[in-house]
Amino acid sequence: MTLHSLARNTVAASLGLAAFALTPVLGPALAADWTVDRDKSRLGFSVKQADGEVVGEFGSWSADIDFDPDAPEKAVIKASIETGSVATGNRQFDDMLLQPDYFNISVFPAATFETTQVIPRGEDVYRAEGTLSIKGLTQPVILDFTLKIDGDTAKAEGTATLQRLTYEMGTSVATGTLEDTVTVTLDLTATR
Repeated sequence: MTLHSLARNTVAASLGLAAFALTPVLGPALAADWTVDRDKSRLGFSVKQADGEVVGEFGSWSADIDFDPDAPEKAVIKASIETGSVATGNRQFDDMLLQPDYFNISVFPAATFETTQVIPRGEDVYRAEGTLSIKGLTQPVILDFTLKIDGDTAKAEGTATLQRLTYEMGTSVATGTLEDTVTVTLDLTATR
């Protein structure tokens, strides 16, 4: 697999992860006005590549959250991820992810996520359903997460999966080289 191919796939995964992870975690974890603690929060992604794995995260994102733990079905969560803030720890990959074959940041500087519903699935367990837009392509996404609120602090952890090819990320890279499935992970802390 070439660096270009790897970067492309990594970008798709990263973007999907970031948008997906941010929205659900912030939504259930936050009631009314919650503020994400950036020093204690991470929005990341991973995708299998040949015999290894590409892992990265987004350094810049924001979220608007209207969430009442007593009425999660009324939650409205929106997140925006600056795709140019993607980082894998490999400068060559990072530079490729910014290019047209990947995030195409000169045309699409942000990925966005918006919930359509948040569903309680047990004690401290939720599912956020919504849409994720990357490179102008919008697809449905599901984020399963746990949420614990202790006083004025909320902690959310979750995962979501998406298919990079549905967002036209790394289309020139075969799935045998870079898997189509990207896992988005979140570990967020917010305060009110």
